[in-house]
Amino acid sequence: MLSRRHLRTKVLQILYSFILSDNQDIVAGEKQLLKSIDKLYELYIHQLSLLIDIADYARTRLEGGKKKYFPTEDDLNPSTRFINNKIIGILEANKDYRKYMAKYKISWADEQDMIRKIYLEIKDAGFFQKYLSNEVFDFEDEGDVLIKILKKIISRYELLEQYYEDESVFWSFEDFQTANMMAIKTIKQIKEKDGPGEPLPEIFKNDIEIDNEDRNFMLELFRKSILHHTEYKTLIAEKAKNWELDRIAIMDILLINMALTEFIDFPSIPVKVTLNEYIEISKYYSSAKSKVFINGILDKLMADLQSDNKINKLGRGLLEG
Repeated sequence: MLSRRHLRTKVLQILYSFILSDNQDIVAGEKQLLKSIDKLYELYIHQLSLLIDIADYARTRLEGGKKKYFPTEDDLNPSTRFINNKIIGILEANKDYRKYMAKYKISWADEQDMIRKIYLEIKDAGFFQKYLSNEVFDFEDEGDVLIKILKKIISRYELLEQYYEDESVFWSFEDFQTANMMAIKTIKQIKEKDGPGEPLPEIFKNDIEIDNEDRNFMLELFRKSILHHTEYKTLIAEKAKNWELDRIAIMDILLINMALTEFIDFPSIPVKVTLNEYIEISKYYSSAKSKVFINGILDKLMADLQSDNKINKLGRGLLEG
């Protein structure tokens, strides 16, 4: 389910923590990396369960409205489209979902005030009002409204983001957004005929060979980036003549380190892909000037490595930068 960029970002996060703590135990670092991946999956299940809990809250409100002393017409005849959303029903019945809910012991019971506030914001949204009022709708509409809730409300809800950050040191803003993306992907993949036994997407792609490939890529990138860290810091210092090494942001050093590791140790990844990936990641994890700095240093180092025949890529076009 995660792209290679997500995997690189996870490696960067744990590598940063590992280097700053002056840790020497690479195996312990790998365990930390795998744990962070499991915690990301837990956050993804939280996001799915949040949608279900919001629908449960809406159901309770609708039932309460009918019991008012002076109910309005809307109280007596409310739209039940959202509480009967077919995709929410499919998710709630899913065996994998129930298994992970039990494994992670997820409950929103103590957060009903936040659930209420999120629901009220959803209820007042124009796209949600249109969803409730449309007389003609299909299964695709059921998914579209959930995706809009995730994109337009839940992903921007600061109290929820803060709640997650308080719950776990592994849950940063980036993890919150990634889990949201994972939930959206899952909703898009659900089909009307899906039964309770349909497996939820795993953190790595479902194909066994690709699964192993992605997991191995992540672990190998982490391990070799650590093993080469001192060596590559020296190379960076040599090319950054106008900078003292301790003035260069640690994130920039780590991003260049990881890119160099891919240049040399991952023969099947094109040079251009590596360059583009780390430039893009730098936009989120380093300063505004980092893009130019990282690109300039990598261009110089890549030229030297190619001259010394240290970059050996398999296949035509993989050396193009």
